[in-house]
Amino acid sequence: MSAPDTGAPDTRVLQDAIDAKARSGGGTVRISAGRYVTGALVLRDDITLDLEAGVVLLASEDPADYPLIEARWEGRHQTTHAPLIGGTGLRNIAITGRGTIDGRGAGWWERFRAKALDHPRPRLISFAESANVLVEGLTLVNSPSWTINPVRCENVTITKVTIRNPPDSPNTDGVNPDSCRYVHISDCHFDVGDDCITIKSGIETEAAEKRGPCEHITITNCTMAHGHGGVVIGSEMSGDVRDVAISNCAFIGTECGIRVKTRRGRGGVVENVRASNIVMRDVLLPFTVNLFYNAYRKGDPIVSDKQPRPIDAGTPRVRQLRFSEITAVDAHYAAAFLYGLPEMPIEAVSFRDVAIQMSERATAGTCAGCRLMTSSCRGSRASPSSSPTSGERHRDAMGAAHRRRGHATGAAARFALGLQVGRRRVGAGRGVARHGRRPVSRLRAADDRRVPG
Repeated sequence: MSAPDTGAPDTRVLQDAIDAKARSGGGTVRISAGRYVTGALVLRDDITLDLEAGVVLLASEDPADYPLIEARWEGRHQTTHAPLIGGTGLRNIAITGRGTIDGRGAGWWERFRAKALDHPRPRLISFAESANVLVEGLTLVNSPSWTINPVRCENVTITKVTIRNPPDSPNTDGVNPDSCRYVHISDCHFDVGDDCITIKSGIETEAAEKRGPCEHITITNCTMAHGHGGVVIGSEMSGDVRDVAISNCAFIGTECGIRVKTRRGRGGVVENVRASNIVMRDVLLPFTVNLFYNAYRKGDPIVSDKQPRPIDAGTPRVRQLRFSEITAVDAHYAAAFLYGLPEMPIEAVSFRDVAIQMSERATAGTCAGCRLMTSSCRGSRASPSSSPTSGERHRDAMGAAHRRRGHATGAAARFALGLQVGRRRVGAGRGVARHGRRPVSRLRAADDRRVPG
């Protein structure tokens, strides 16, 4: 179809084309090169929406063009604005092509910061309870909130997609599969204002039948050039997250590399997570597992209690994490920070052929990903003599100005391997950490030394 932008929304024309193709039994709706303005669109069964090279699909800036729907947002079902492209209960759907979808999210970000929203913002692409979902080839920019968010979907493929959102844009995650099964994320590029990929499965206040696990997830051949986290699990994980394989990826300038976050009350299990053949550069903290994550619960005496508490349905469990063939260069805060609950330690973690080298600009600091102080170097601090990296500039834009930059003394900065189970911290060394094939339990027995402060 062809309907170049005249300034008036093309929503009706686009939706009519989708509906007409569906009535004829399905097929491909091709949008030819040009600029189009649209509000929320709903796909139908057996429909491919193909954006040819040269297409720019511009999201309407009028909130009225995004009707209110019932959908999961941040772990629970509530009234939200409809996504730009979405649908519920669909099968065999795809959004493909070399075109661009511009969410024009600036107005939504401003209203969010001003606390002037009555309901959560639209996502750019979000399908619920659907099967055989494909998103391929597109460039997605300036999403109002999360960019791609399948919820309770099965057999989801997201490939060859580029996602770019400004570094200071709030909650503009890249891809967030939520209580989905059989998800394939490959050959994508991320440069976003929040996490690049986050795996979720609902929160404890949602009805149990609606949570559902997020399981059988593969993430491969992706580049993460900035973001809060490269690949993140949680903190919405009450429905369980399991069987996640991350491989052949590069993280550049993210705050955290691989990160698991949860807290007391969430319940659920994170298990069978493998990450291999990954390179990281200019990442504050390559590995983070934090069971004291306290976003939205600061000051809660149960969440923050460092003493053992009774184990119940709200006690989260994290186990069977395997990290291998991973290199991190110019880490800033620590090599790793694993912080389990005293009543429920993190179980069965291993590092094999993992090399971590601290930046000469490494400093002590608090990573937004763990909200706990880690110490990564000792010695005098001075003003840096070299220019900041692109990752540092990106984090400055994110509001990470709390991080003081400086040089560590000596040829190589000291690193802190903050492996914690409950209240116990272990492991420290110099320069590059090479753990061989020793699991964390053996590291704890062999390297029970205090981390330098």
